[in-house]
Amino acid sequence: MLDHPIKLIVGLGNPGPQHESNRHNAGVIFLHHLCSRYGGQLRVEAKFFGEFSSISILGSETRLLFPTTFMNNSGKSVATVCKFFKIAPENMLVAYDEIDFDVGTTRFKEGGGHGGHNGVRDIIDAIGGKKNFFRLRIGVGHPGHKSMVANYVLSDPSRAEADAIMSNIEDAIRVVPKTVTGDWEEAMKFLHSN
Repeated sequence: MLDHPIKLIVGLGNPGPQHESNRHNAGVIFLHHLCSRYGGQLRVEAKFFGEFSSISILGSETRLLFPTTFMNNSGKSVATVCKFFKIAPENMLVAYDEIDFDVGTTRFKEGGGHGGHNGVRDIIDAIGGKKNFFRLRIGVGHPGHKSMVANYVLSDPSRAEADAIMSNIEDAIRVVPKTVTGDWEEAMKFLHSN
């Protein structure tokens, strides 16, 4: 995995102030904090169907993208950016909310299926069925029954949950430089031990 440095980081979520703090927006919350940590600013980029920024991490240009097409159509935005900058799937990290993890558990993962996440499903479809991109799965907990999931992810976490999610996001931001250099073993070791 050392030869898979990250060149594009995608944060998934829905646009609009009513969605800003939703559990479903954990990925873009991570992206916004990462962007400001490195002095970047996400700006609307119509040709990319989203908000876009470019930051420097350890001297490497790293592109940041928030698809503003709504979650279920994230792939159009991601595929456009990958094509424009010639970024292979294995050089991309997608951050999103993970209902299969309790709040307080956040993990990196290489490849795999979409796990029922519509944003990830759409990205896989849009980039030709390729699944070999990295993921940052931010635990938001599960409401207990699948019929409740849609309303649950589109609602805001409690203050205690939001604080725990933010703490996970801070930990993930701390190890982003390791992902940019492709040192996935170290990145995973740090994040997964916290």
